[in-house]
Amino acid sequence: MWIFLFALLASIALTGLLRRYALAASLLDIPNARSSHSLPTPRGGGVAIVVVFLLGILLLFKYDLLANATMWAFLGTGVWVAVVGFIDDHQHIPARWRLLAHFIGAAWGLFWLGLPALSLFGTDVTMLGYVLGVFYLVWLLNLYNFMDGIDGLASIEAISVCLGGVLLFALGTEMINQSYGLILLIMAVTGFLLWNFPPAKIFMGDAGSGFLGITLGLFSIQAAHAAPAFFCSWLILLAVFIVDATWTLVRRFLRGEKVYEAHRSHGYQFAARHYASHKTVSLAVAAINICWLLPIALWVGLGDLNGWLGLIIAYLPLWLLAIHFKAGLAE
Repeated sequence: MWIFLFALLASIALTGLLRRYALAASLLDIPNARSSHSLPTPRGGGVAIVVVFLLGILLLFKYDLLANATMWAFLGTGVWVAVVGFIDDHQHIPARWRLLAHFIGAAWGLFWLGLPALSLFGTDVTMLGYVLGVFYLVWLLNLYNFMDGIDGLASIEAISVCLGGVLLFALGTEMINQSYGLILLIMAVTGFLLWNFPPAKIFMGDAGSGFLGITLGLFSIQAAHAAPAFFCSWLILLAVFIVDATWTLVRRFLRGEKVYEAHRSHGYQFAARHYASHKTVSLAVAAINICWLLPIALWVGLGDLNGWLGLIIAYLPLWLLAIHFKAGLAE
């Protein structure tokens, strides 16, 4: 479809314009003791992803704007989270208010998208599922912020995860139309990645990383509506970010550190310093996603592997890898 090519070209052009604006306005990410880069770099390029994707969503649903709950879920949540991130990029928002805003955005998205009926031992637990769902979306939003610390990583993760989501929908030809939003996001992120690939010419910023985190979370819930096993598949596709961010957070929390403060103790950050290369680590994550996690996710999606067993198989080596690279240890 022409809209996908347009999204790619628009993202490339808009990211370039945002870079020029950031340079003119001195909106630079200045390296400090907690940074993983060494040169002042323009930031805020993730706004291009947000604008292109949301405009694309409007075009995809142009014949059913008012009635389509999916459109309202992605549009409302995306605009809200991106605006909060944009403000935080330019003028710091205290952590408690930022977190409250994240919960509001997650609640809005889940209200429109809904959850499949959930039961536990014959008891309806759908309302509990909504509570857990909001926390799940907020965690994905924040872990994506945490993991956006080296060139190209957040973009490569989004592209490879969305590719897996497209292939899951392709398992059933009657569901392939549900992958259009995923393809749209792939194109929007790819356009930005051409500017963000190591060495990055512009950074994503919180507006872009937070938006990607919660949008991928909404896509995973949308997939669960299509087939419950697909939700486990999405958790497998997101495993690199989930494992590194969660294990790091737990270890820092147990040491009594303020988990919301910036740091350089994620496994991928230790790995980038060890290999003295952002490109090596970002491409390694792409390889893990495509060669390891994607086959397991598809295996679960086909129904040939139990979802919980698939999660254990996928997560255990990544947890050992996080330990190997000292994720969560004090610098």
